[in-house]
Amino acid sequence: MGSGLLVGGEWQDTADRIEVWNPATGEVLSTVADASADEALAAVGAAYDAFPAWAGTAPRERAEILRRAYELMTAEAETGARLIALENGKAWRDAVGEVSYAAEFFRWFSEEACRIAGDFRYAPGRDKTIVVDHRPMGVAYLITPWNFPAAMATRKLAPALAAGCTTVLKPAAETPLTALWVADLLHRAGAPAGVVNVVTTARAGEVSTAVLADPRVATLSFTGSTPVGKILLAQTAKRVLPSSMELGGNAPFLVLEGADVSRAVAGAMVAKLRNGGSACTAANRFYVHESLVEAFTERFQAALAAVRVGPGIDPATDLGAMVSVKERDKILALVDQAEAEGAEAVEVGAAPPGGAFVAPRVVRNVEHGSVLTRTEIFGPVAPIVSVTDEAEAIRMANDTEYGLISYVYARDHGAGIRVARQLESGMVAVNRGVASDPAAPFGGMKESGLGREGGFAGIHEFLETQYLAVDL
Repeated sequence: MGSGLLVGGEWQDTADRIEVWNPATGEVLSTVADASADEALAAVGAAYDAFPAWAGTAPRERAEILRRAYELMTAEAETGARLIALENGKAWRDAVGEVSYAAEFFRWFSEEACRIAGDFRYAPGRDKTIVVDHRPMGVAYLITPWNFPAAMATRKLAPALAAGCTTVLKPAAETPLTALWVADLLHRAGAPAGVVNVVTTARAGEVSTAVLADPRVATLSFTGSTPVGKILLAQTAKRVLPSSMELGGNAPFLVLEGADVSRAVAGAMVAKLRNGGSACTAANRFYVHESLVEAFTERFQAALAAVRVGPGIDPATDLGAMVSVKERDKILALVDQAEAEGAEAVEVGAAPPGGAFVAPRVVRNVEHGSVLTRTEIFGPVAPIVSVTDEAEAIRMANDTEYGLISYVYARDHGAGIRVARQLESGMVAVNRGVASDPAAPFGGMKESGLGREGGFAGIHEFLETQYLAVDL
């Protein structure tokens, strides 16, 4: 694995370098290449040149490469987890879980590569035969965030390669080492030169503007914040460039009358603390029926108090560092704003001195519409709002511009599904604290994104549909 750019199958250095920090210690882990716009366009050129041969490769061959990548990632899981824990800060168990989740995208799309379905039928007037085919779009520009540096890379690379696209991956500057490892796995699995290119850069805006303006780029897949997504969509609109967007979230966690409080607390621990709360799928605001709010809050607070905060590389750690001191300070500033609004933030447990650590907090007396219910917290802070009935919980849950995921705890699955169908979100976890699965469509409604990743839909984000009218 190199520390430069991966362009056309070769590791290339740059004049400038990016320092990669360990957020738990504040120490520099390594440095990686810092690409300019011109260097990024060289990667686009390599992908463009490699596209015709890769698009013409048999689906089975592409599938076998992805399968080998899955096997390599599984065999080297500890290496990947170590990179993630060190550069991202997350707890070891979360890092190991991420590698497992990331590898599953290689396995799932290795299977989907050979199952791209078309259509063949008579037109209703029987004057022609309708043939519908799918073909790879071309060069795919993939932008991934820092919170899941392995899984967000494989969730884009795997379907793009399975579809027959070539790729330019731009990982977040905070967590480039994991992305370089993933690319190296694909290289060793047999991906031909130019099929997978990686551009690490601290000049994301400059680089992405140049790449998206290049006519050789055929599609964009972006995971990140909604404000940045809107900027990128404005740029892609100039070329009518197909784009899939997995953007921000503001996930409500509903605990309805009659729900099992113990199960709801167990689910809340997963939904809130997975990845330290730094997930677009993290439960962001808790709407709890007034008959259960005191019991739920007390048990949730007790569970959070048992969480061990420390360096992610330590297997005994439950909650690691945030990705940076800047991210830590942003979370703490939100807590300060909430307290200024009259909420009561209770810090449970203790964060180690130094580093980008945040101790878990339960926030009581929160009003719907206050700062913590409007803002994606991205950390281990749980604001709790008391609701009087199901209708109020649904109204408050939907009162946001976001619609990625929701969580519902009800007395039974039937009641949960009934409420879930009234929620304006692309995914709903019913009586469970996690929903993500490579075999399921991942994506949101409203300002949480466009398109879907994973599942049967994921590969189609990288395919053009072509209709042939044929006299037969």
